[in-house]
Amino acid sequence: MRVLQLIDSLETGGAERVAVNLANVLSAEIEKSFLCATRKEGLLKEGLSDNVNYLFLNKQKTIDFKVIKRLSTFVKTNNIDIIHAHSTSFFLATIVKISNKKTSIIWHDHYGNSEFLESRKNGILKFCSKYFSHVFSVNRNLENWAKRKLNARSVSYLPNFASVDKNLSETKLNGVSGKRIVCLANLRPQKDHFTLVEAFKSVNNLYPDWTLHCIGKDFQDEYSKKVKSKVKTLGLSRSVFFYDSKPDIYYVLSQCEIGVLSSKSEGLPIALLEYGLAGLAVIATDVGECKNVIENNVNGFLINSLDYKMLYNTLIKYIDNRKLRNEYSKHYKNYIQEHFSEKSQLEKIIKIYKDIIK
Repeated sequence: MRVLQLIDSLETGGAERVAVNLANVLSAEIEKSFLCATRKEGLLKEGLSDNVNYLFLNKQKTIDFKVIKRLSTFVKTNNIDIIHAHSTSFFLATIVKISNKKTSIIWHDHYGNSEFLESRKNGILKFCSKYFSHVFSVNRNLENWAKRKLNARSVSYLPNFASVDKNLSETKLNGVSGKRIVCLANLRPQKDHFTLVEAFKSVNNLYPDWTLHCIGKDFQDEYSKKVKSKVKTLGLSRSVFFYDSKPDIYYVLSQCEIGVLSSKSEGLPIALLEYGLAGLAVIATDVGECKNVIENNVNGFLINSLDYKMLYNTLIKYIDNRKLRNEYSKHYKNYIQEHFSEKSQLEKIIKIYKDIIK
């Protein structure tokens, strides 16, 4: 079979990493694997396998007839069986499907604000969904929502999986070895860096040699400016560091002890899976599917969102107790490797592909 992963950009977001990971692993499992970035390229392009056939469209507007024609021709010329459309790329996939009737669409819903689905707009999506052969939802809330709201033939829950490149080693973190906390999250309001910074200020008062490292796309917008201003106001400029997106995620994480997410809303964060593969002790807010990855007080800690005092107290538990950190990180790594492996998720995906082609 021939499958095209369709994604808006190759920036370092969760949906983008899933699309690249899928294209890469499928290249060894199916006849031909393709990936198309519609609007922007980015750091993730560096991690794309040479065995993946790549197309960049440079789409500039919602309805771009040249882009539609180019992608439609690409699909037809390469005899693509399935367009696996991620996030908002479903609209372009639907238009192309109309002129390529033999091609099927799978939509992969990575919607991050799954705690606030009642306000999600779905008019165009609902229309397009009648052309979807299947929907993959990254958490149970999204799965139930799709079954109630959309017209797709079938819907299933598909947890994310992480795949790390251990060969890259470029980024050297600031701070003291063995005393680093990392937050792998793009600078977006949903990720709530404010609560994290507030909690870390209290940590810094007790343990000034510990540092916080924020890895993720910096959009240089109002949110980014406010977060950095907060760091400066709290006197943390020598203890909190921002690195923007980085291609060598595994190497970055291997330099840290504790991985944290302070999000207000999530699906199943790939960052949490990557923390596990890198052997970090983890803390995350109890939102989305985080509770299905972290078993509180067994292999990590779950905290309430927007609660900086609870986050501070939990960070201190880890900092004060190296034995606890090592025990939880070991249990967590084993759990991630067993339940969120590339192999187990790939089997589910290929089965759906085969059912659709039949």
